[in-house]
Amino acid sequence: MATTAPTGSPPSQPSLTHPPPPRKLTTVKALSESPGLSSIPSIYTFPKQPYHEPVSDTKEPIPTIDFSLLASSHPDERSETIRELGKACRDWGFFMVTNHGVPERMMKAIIEACREFFELPEEEKRGISGKHVLDPIRFGTSFNESVDEILCWRDYVKIFQHPEFHSPNKPPSFRFVVVQIYLPSPIKKVYSQTFSQALKNPV
Repeated sequence: MATTAPTGSPPSQPSLTHPPPPRKLTTVKALSESPGLSSIPSIYTFPKQPYHEPVSDTKEPIPTIDFSLLASSHPDERSETIRELGKACRDWGFFMVTNHGVPERMMKAIIEACREFFELPEEEKRGISGKHVLDPIRFGTSFNESVDEILCWRDYVKIFQHPEFHSPNKPPSFRFVVVQIYLPSPIKKVYSQTFSQALKNPV
């Protein structure tokens, strides 16, 4: 008796899946200065969604806080400024500051110190990349590059100044300038006294 072989493809074998290899990220500075770059990599491109709308009226001015009023001897003036500060933090997440007491020469000095920091070799900057987003000194790219699906086109150095002072050791000018701005100024005292109040007070 003739026999026939079964038709069809052989049963499939269970496939083994492996997690994708970790992304090897470079800094935006290194990427932008690479000679072969001709377009922005797709990982930095935010796809436009139909529900994307401006979160505020672009004609509305950025909140401006008169820092000197936070130390005002007039309670009503100070309370109103704290209220405005809290509203700016909740509604915008940032604000401009006037009458902060930092001389223009010091503002220029910190900008130059930051430039020197970002000019450091990549391995030196990565030496303070930190393990956690709340580390007091942290250099990185995007926001949290270990979990971000789409990266922000930015490099940053973050240092906590309150309640304890922190600063990277390189370049030497960085720590020197930050100390000159932060420690002798009234900003430290006013900051500690008002920001917690501003975020607790109802609008």
